[in-house]
Amino acid sequence: MDQLAGVIRRSFRRKSNKRGSIHGASASEDRSIPTDQKTLVLSGGQSFFEYLVVVSLKKNYDGNYAPQITYQFPKLENILHFQKDEEERLLNAIPLFCFPDGNTWAPLKEYTSETFSFVLTNIDSSRKFGYCRRLLPAGNGSHSPEVYCIISSLGCFGLFAKILDEVEKRREIATALIYPFMQGLREATFPAPGKTVKIKSFIPESGTEIIELTRPLDCRLEHIDFKTLLQCLNSQIILHIFASVVLERRVILVARDLSILSECIHAVVALLYPFAWEHTYIPVLPHVLIDTVSCPAPFIVGVQNQFLSHILDQPMEEVLLVDLCKGELIQKVGDEEKILPPKLQEQIRISLDDYQQITKTTPEINTAVSKTFMQFFMKVMGHYTSHLQEINVGKFTFQEKAFLKAIHSKTIRRFLKCFVKTQMFSIFIEAQQNKSTQNVYFQQKVKEFNEQRKPERK
Repeated sequence: MDQLAGVIRRSFRRKSNKRGSIHGASASEDRSIPTDQKTLVLSGGQSFFEYLVVVSLKKNYDGNYAPQITYQFPKLENILHFQKDEEERLLNAIPLFCFPDGNTWAPLKEYTSETFSFVLTNIDSSRKFGYCRRLLPAGNGSHSPEVYCIISSLGCFGLFAKILDEVEKRREIATALIYPFMQGLREATFPAPGKTVKIKSFIPESGTEIIELTRPLDCRLEHIDFKTLLQCLNSQIILHIFASVVLERRVILVARDLSILSECIHAVVALLYPFAWEHTYIPVLPHVLIDTVSCPAPFIVGVQNQFLSHILDQPMEEVLLVDLCKGELIQKVGDEEKILPPKLQEQIRISLDDYQQITKTTPEINTAVSKTFMQFFMKVMGHYTSHLQEINVGKFTFQEKAFLKAIHSKTIRRFLKCFVKTQMFSIFIEAQQNKSTQNVYFQQKVKEFNEQRKPERK
């Protein structure tokens, strides 16, 4: 267990800060997803998943239940020795995340299936997503829940939730029907944004079915559900969380349901677009690793509320602790209301209040919320393009002092003086210095925003 805990805790390490090279011309890639993977995620062309595992609860000699992988598809084959060691470490970690709630389980007669996700960090800092469906095995009598977990390097919760629906549908008929479906999915190519892939699957008495899996045209939001976050928290608390993560602090969200935890944490990270959270985020922290919240590095983690007392017993440094079930702050640093520029903060609050009162579909909410926070970044630092100075052909340097001085608002300048020190800002600017194609959507919106402001300045 100590070795396994070490694998998980490794994700808490803070990546080396490249702050010293921000004024140079070298580019730094987005650490959250390697460049080669990022291109495939955006354009399609990659396999859907790496493997499907079934995690079941097995009774130990002491009478407690422990999660174990009871099936894996496909088996690890034709990989290098060091890759095999890393994959085995990750596979050993998966059961903890499928059953993060400890070993207090007992057989049940009824259990409402739930869908959630987690994130594992590889030794090279790349990330893998685990998409989970927890449910009771078929049959009469009492049973312990089991989890069907799909491991993928692709962040696309909505699409994998639909895949898990198909897995559960086949499992209700016969477990053997799952694997031909997954094999068909494995042979298919992950579609480009806005495109559809069709999977043929045979079901007894129904014949051959065609399952259509379509990606949204705007792939920035395909892993996100802002609606759940808005249902759990009021606008003021959401702003407290945003202010904390934008300065790369420590944030803990607490809830009863695994699905709410994972959805809300993914939503919080998405508020940062076009920036990426460069540190640890664990949507559901396993009980055996609760002590990792005392780590001094930045993190965003989710914890089930049954372990709240354990969290409060930890020697934590400054942290924002939020109860998603009660919609209230449990613990805060105290300056969260003063971090963001007041005028812009009030604009966001009014917009969020409107979204909570108006009935809209999840895609509509996702688009509206994303636009609101993206506009915040455009207003505070949309002028960054004017302060990228070309020093050699194709090489640029960022004029930070001039960038800060160009802001007339004292409150915005005060915020930016803190924000430019973050790792997410450093990496974003380094990418711009190399004229990276990352965040093209944001770059286009910034261009439109600056064009609209020109008449106002005259």
